[in-house]
Amino acid sequence: MTYHLAGDSTVAPAKPEELPMTGWGSYIEPVVEARVRNLAYGGATTESFLADGSWARLLEGVEPGDTVVIQFGHNDQKLPELDARGGYTDRLRRMVRDAADRGASVVLCTSVERRWFDGDRVTPTHGDYPNAVRDLAQELDVPLIDLTVFTTWLYEDLGAAASTSLLSHFAPGEHPVWPDGLADDTHFREEDARRIAAFVGRSLRAIERRDGDLPARGSQLVS
Repeated sequence: MTYHLAGDSTVAPAKPEELPMTGWGSYIEPVVEARVRNLAYGGATTESFLADGSWARLLEGVEPGDTVVIQFGHNDQKLPELDARGGYTDRLRRMVRDAADRGASVVLCTSVERRWFDGDRVTPTHGDYPNAVRDLAQELDVPLIDLTVFTTWLYEDLGAAASTSLLSHFAPGEHPVWPDGLADDTHFREEDARRIAAFVGRSLRAIERRDGDLPARGSQLVS
């Protein structure tokens, strides 16, 4: 069984020259213990992924029994024609249908949140897009991994200051690609990408009921 990933830069494989900036898709293979094809790329929208042939290439490699994991939204929300309840969900609905026609399971993901703090709370930045994905998953009866919720919790749990270590914040002179420094609250450092990948991988295992075949263990309670 193979996992096929469709998404934007927050999912995409790292560009070697930009490491440790990377997407979470590079790190789920050890967790799911299966082959992963990551076709996500920076700047992708549901529209561009379909139009430029990336979706067709993904489908060409899909076999019955595979799983397709889809996470878009960061770039879709910048385009009026990809409105959360319009072109965005229309294209996601097509992707789910296409993958199902190939005999694959589909898992939808809400967008990872940006690290934008207001005091000690993260400010939501995706508008209606996460709710649109949640509603679509319910409508189509496909599993959902809520990465908006998970990443919001992750950053708030660490706090405004400590959570900068998980995103692409580089001091001047620290990274050759950004000699003047960088304060990027969207794209992950490898540490954060690995944490999100672990959550995605464990969520996929739970969706597939892969870890419920061992005896229950724990101390016996005395009544």
